Amino acid sequence: MTRIAALARDIFLAAIPAVGILWLLDAPLRLGFAVLGHAYLSGMLGLTIAAALLLKPYGRAPGALDLALALAALGAWLYGAVNTEAWLTDIADRGPHKWIPAAIGLALAMEATRKHCGAAMTILVWMFLAYGLWGHHLPGLFEATETPPARYALYLYNDTNAVPGLVLDTGATLVLGFMIMGKVMERGGATAFFNGAALAAMGHRRGGAAKVEVVASSAFGTINGTTVGNILGTGIITIPLMKSHGFKPHYAAAIEASASNGGQIVPPVMGTTAFLIAEFLQVPYAEVALAGIVPALVYYWGIFVQIDRYAANHGLAGIEKGALPRLGAVMATGWVFVLPLALLVYLLFWLGYNPGKSALIVAGFILVLNAIQHRRPPRLGELRDMIVESGKDLAPLLVICAAAGIIIGVLNVTGLGLQLVGILTDLAKAAGLLAMLVAAALIAIVLGMGMPTAAVYIVMSVVLAPALVKSGVVPMAAHFFLFYFGLLSMLTPPVAIASYVAAGIAGADMWKTSVVALKFCASAYLLPFLFVYNPAILLQGGPVEIGIAAATAIVSAWVLAYSVEGTGRGLGADLAQGGLLFAAAIAIGAAPVWLGAGNPLSLVPAALALAALLFWKPKNKETLGVTP
Repeated sequence: MTRIAALARDIFLAAIPAVGILWLLDAPLRLGFAVLGHAYLSGMLGLTIAAALLLKPYGRAPGALDLALALAALGAWLYGAVNTEAWLTDIADRGPHKWIPAAIGLALAMEATRKHCGAAMTILVWMFLAYGLWGHHLPGLFEATETPPARYALYLYNDTNAVPGLVLDTGATLVLGFMIMGKVMERGGATAFFNGAALAAMGHRRGGAAKVEVVASSAFGTINGTTVGNILGTGIITIPLMKSHGFKPHYAAAIEASASNGGQIVPPVMGTTAFLIAEFLQVPYAEVALAGIVPALVYYWGIFVQIDRYAANHGLAGIEKGALPRLGAVMATGWVFVLPLALLVYLLFWLGYNPGKSALIVAGFILVLNAIQHRRPPRLGELRDMIVESGKDLAPLLVICAAAGIIIGVLNVTGLGLQLVGILTDLAKAAGLLAMLVAAALIAIVLGMGMPTAAVYIVMSVVLAPALVKSGVVPMAAHFFLFYFGLLSMLTPPVAIASYVAAGIAGADMWKTSVVALKFCASAYLLPFLFVYNPAILLQGGPVEIGIAAATAIVSAWVLAYSVEGTGRGLGADLAQGGLLFAAAIAIGAAPVWLGAGNPLSLVPAALALAALLFWKPKNKETLGVTP
């Protein structure tokens, strides 16, 4: 039975990307029959939950119980998919032949959520489910609209405003395409290419071993988009490299954690959240990706400068050029990754193609280029492994999408969503927008301690984003604010998953790693507030406003890096100067808010600070980032 269950698991895992590819390529229509999108999502979810239950069995290997539950989940959701069209004209009938499969499907979706998303996400969704059943007994503002159990189950199971809705559709189409593309690049050797290119470009500079990590993680994040995956992909090379060149283990781990976490904010993938933001806002995906460019640059610039200050203060030179790969040699073998990324940008931003289809086209292009480079087509076993591994990556994500769909469905059917918007809007009126933003940031960080970033964003965007927008926040800024603080939970103690993983590779203390990682991503805690009060940094405004916002933010991050890393003048001087520099960083970044987004005078503080930084003469008299 164990072998049969393992075989079924691999079949289900392979079927997830395979079915998704066929859907994105419009295979049903090309073959002459129509399939409703709603039905596709229900069928895809059946495969996903079946695979997810077998991926994390109750024993060491999947057995009879795991297989039985997987088949029950597959049957329950396929039953809904097959009957989608018939049920559209038979809404009034809510008999057992409908609500029993619905109850089974939802219950097994929750079990898959428990196995893959942890206790926090599971408890939260069960609380919402309980509220939908018994919330009408609550008094006052939290009294829910009463919904009969059969209608409630069918609504969550079969309505496009619930599980088979917007979030699952985004995951099973747009995100699916990019995850397949990322897997193809990763299997083709993209990790080694990005690490090699980073070494060639940055290795010789002061603190070059760490600067290599910043470049490699930001580049790898464009195709990977997951914090832990980024750490494992680059950290196994860069952490030992940093340690061997003088960086303390917890510093090396912190640099890896903060740089890899930033991979989720680097366009075009942005940890799959860019697609969700685009769907929630109903704007082109390219608009969201463009909005993320300046904040990502500011984030990584802050880390880069901090590394440089640490290296200068501790006398850490770069790697000898003779030990580094030559950029020309790296590019000679890595052109198979550069051309596809250029093609992706062309398809998305110039031709405006569907993002999911664009990603599949690029994945196919990579396979062709790899075949040319290696002078042979990919072997059948290699293709099979790529498909199965893509399924492994997709299954937990689509489970999250299903859980988020339950929450959205409960908010809609009970009326709780509108009530929460009213409550939060009243809070903003009474205590001010800043108080509401601080509360939202804390909620996002706390939720994120037990939930994946995409799940935190989905929950927060449904509950809090409408209230922020109603309080006058630009929609793009509201969603980016929630996205960033959900992301920062990966680095914020006591959980700090990114720091934990990186510390494990470095053999470092997790708490020391977390504290240092907080310093490295200091700008990320301030940037979201800048999104709200000066959305020009998200390209929401005219050219002058955007230019001023970008310039002031970059200089602010530069000054902030000096304030948290020290100036090398001694502990007492660093503490005193650090406080002044921190205040200066806030004043520089906020200048366009106080003086006006398009007011050239707001550049004055940034210009003065830039002049001071450029003429700064540290003890070792080295220029920024270059070993003399």
